[in-house]
Order: sequence, then C-alpha cells, then structure tokens
Amino acid sequence: MRFLIVGGSGFLGSELVRQCLATRHEVAATYLTRSGEIAGVEWLPLDVRRREDVDALIGAFQPEVVINAAFRQTDWATTAVGAVNVALAAAAAGGRLVQVSSDAVFSGAAIRYDETCVPDPVTPYGAAKAAAETAVNAIAPTAVTARTSLIIGDGDSSHEALVHSLATGRAKGTLFTDDVRCPVHVVDLAAALLEFAVSEYHGIHHVAGADAVSRYELGLLIARRDGLDADRLSSGRRADTNVPGPMDVRLECGMTQRRLRTRLRGARQFLG
Repeated sequence: MRFLIVGGSGFLGSELVRQCLATRHEVAATYLTRSGEIAGVEWLPLDVRRREDVDALIGAFQPEVVINAAFRQTDWATTAVGAVNVALAAAAAGGRLVQVSSDAVFSGAAIRYDETCVPDPVTPYGAAKAAAETAVNAIAPTAVTARTSLIIGDGDSSHEALVHSLATGRAKGTLFTDDVRCPVHVVDLAAALLEFAVSEYHGIHHVAGADAVSRYELGLLIARRDGLDADRLSSGRRADTNVPGPMDVRLECGMTQRRLRTRLRGARQFLG
C-alpha cells in the first residue's frame, strides 16, 4: 500500500517508516526541520500548521494511508491545528487516517481509563491532543485514533536518554515514585498502528504497555538493562512538588488488544 508518515523523522515516525519498508509498502515521510536518514524513503518537508501546504502534499502524493505522528508538546498549532489539517487533506484524498494521541488527554483522577472514557485534560498539551481527537472523529469518522503512553526503545528514546544522564551523573534530577504510566515499546506501537492502518476498525483505541510502572521503576529497569548504576537514580514523590500535570494514568487496552495480533508487552518484559 501507499503510506504517508506525517512526522516521519521523529522517534515513532522513524520506526513506522522502517516497518513499512520491511513489509514492502511504498512509503513517504514528512519532516519539519531535518529529514530522516532511512534510505528508500521519499522525505518531504512539511509544516502541518500550514493548511495549504498539507493539502498540496497529500493531494500530490495520494496516499492510501496517512499516519499522523507529528506533535510538539508546547505548540498547540502543531498538535491540534496540524491534526485538523492532516485529517481534512487525508479525507479529501480518500486516504485512511491513523491519528496518534496520548494518555495526556486524561487528568489521572480516575487512574484507570478504557477506550470509552471521555478526555479531561489538565495540561495544554493534553488539551491539544483532546482537541485533535475531537476534530479527527468529526472529519474522518472511519479513522483510528490511537492513544499511547511513554514510548521506549532500545536506548534511543528521550526517556532512556534522561535515565542515562541521571545514572552517569551528567544531569541531576528526581524520578517520581507516584507518577505512573504504561510504557510501550516503539516496535510494538508501530506494529499495532500498521495493523490498524490496514484494518476496518475505527474510533478510539488504547495502545500502551501491559505494565503500570512509576517513572522511578521505569528508570531502574532501563538502568539495569543497560548496565548502569541504578543506585545513582534519585527517587521522590511528585505529590510533594508543584510539577503540573496528571500523576497516575493507566490506559486499559483490553478491547484494543483483542483486536490486534501484535502483543503489547509490558515494560517489565521488554526491559527485563
């Protein structure tokens, strides 16, 4: 099939590109400031905030599937307006859309959230992702919106880089014991998104790992896997700070997992 990965130079986007190539799909990928380094891909510059540019690129490429993995945590226009622009252009081109969302759409008040739960964001980023979900559902009701959590790799994610910096003394900071998420491996997440891309499913799906772990436990798992000194990681309680945002958010993925061949491993397994 003919795939367009929007935000293809990012961490998740790059894995999506690799898996598309491995399964012999035709793939193009967009970037904002620097193209990816994967060969065999058409790299296309795109600012998703510019409606006319999105329309022109998707209209010219005519993808059968668009996966939107583009976001900026501090930029509403990229995360929310960009998702609207991509959805409108994909719908006009007749392409199937998979929109990547986040557990940041939830406040943490309920702790456990399944696919039927209504967003109640408490941060600007969460609000932008929630707005994107609403727009995608209205513009492209046959699209899949996939909420995910912390994305971990084999040493190359931002979360792993932070743990490496803390465990080697290059940075100082605290990993919270009461800040809980359901980390997912980037390979599992990308495989699940590609499954949904060629399926007939639509609507909200939760694509996160099977284990709920704190930021501190996640740090310990990463440090031990990579042979670092886990004792150098400092722990604390987020409740004792003024750091904003949700604390304990656990995505329930039962319905989604029953629809997938891809198994969504927990952090204790893929980091064990």
